[in-house]
Amino acid sequence: MQHFASDNYAGICPEALNYLIECNNSGHESGYGEDTWTQKVCDRIRNLFETDCEVFFVFNGTAANSLALASLCQSYQSVICHELAHIETDECGGPEFFSNGSKLLVAKGQNGKLTPDAIEAIVTRRSDIHFPKPRVVSLTQATEVGTIYSVEEVRAIAAIAKRRHLKVHMDGARFANAVAALGVHPSEITWRAGVDVLCFGGTKNGLPVGEAVVFFDRALAEDFAYRVKQAGQLASKMRFISSPWLGLLENDVWLRNARHANSMAKLLRERVADIPGVTLMFEPQANAVFANLPIVAANALRARGWKFYDFIGEGGCRLMCAWDTAPETVEKFAAELRELCMATA
Repeated sequence: MQHFASDNYAGICPEALNYLIECNNSGHESGYGEDTWTQKVCDRIRNLFETDCEVFFVFNGTAANSLALASLCQSYQSVICHELAHIETDECGGPEFFSNGSKLLVAKGQNGKLTPDAIEAIVTRRSDIHFPKPRVVSLTQATEVGTIYSVEEVRAIAAIAKRRHLKVHMDGARFANAVAALGVHPSEITWRAGVDVLCFGGTKNGLPVGEAVVFFDRALAEDFAYRVKQAGQLASKMRFISSPWLGLLENDVWLRNARHANSMAKLLRERVADIPGVTLMFEPQANAVFANLPIVAANALRARGWKFYDFIGEGGCRLMCAWDTAPETVEKFAAELRELCMATA
């Protein structure tokens, strides 16, 4: 049975698994990232973004974000992010821990997005020595509510960040979904738009494990390898973290997977939008549908075995599609939801 709780529920996509097996059958290789597989993937990522970036691999998104932000901030500095950002709500204080105390300064914004005005308001709120000095703006792409920053929005935020001497970090756990939805080259919403470092998510897009931390400003990556080691994120057999990336990057499988997940979310939105008692919370742009469901219907769905997360307030639910979500799964879920809602209407 497939579920809508998280795109982390999905397994490994065949292309990634094939490279993992091929890597395992290739004999001995050097450890700690000195292997030929890791070097090949780093070069592929540089080619993908069309720039000479520094690339590192860690086990998960929390480590990627936390270590990247720690490399940009001193302990007395701060990170500006949206109030719903993953680094604020779901990383157990990881960014603060790894930076030895850099504070997160949260801002409100419609549809889960930061705006230049919100950033300016925080930066200019105080400038005295008693306040943690703003140093970084962190964007989530796609956002925690399934919306996407356009190229123009990223550029506008980066412009105010540069004017205020701030670095720009992008939490790209679902970066692939954003690129697929926008139909732009990945460089256009990253370094060409002013992003300094990207946490490029692979786990939610078909990898078994592992995220890439991509520094477009190579100077910011100085000593980052030591941070990775100290944090327990340096894989001794790094090739088994990196090699599956080849399966995603070859023939744009990463985009194919993301497009499919996005299309399943669009189908799900179409199927549930007119169900009595169901209201959409945000207009889906990536691979998530956020909707208010009648409590009785939501409980009944869970009793039937469906899994999905609650989100914001009573009845708010997050329905997440993955690279392998089948149309039949969407149709079955929507049909059962409609049946339950009609029965209680």
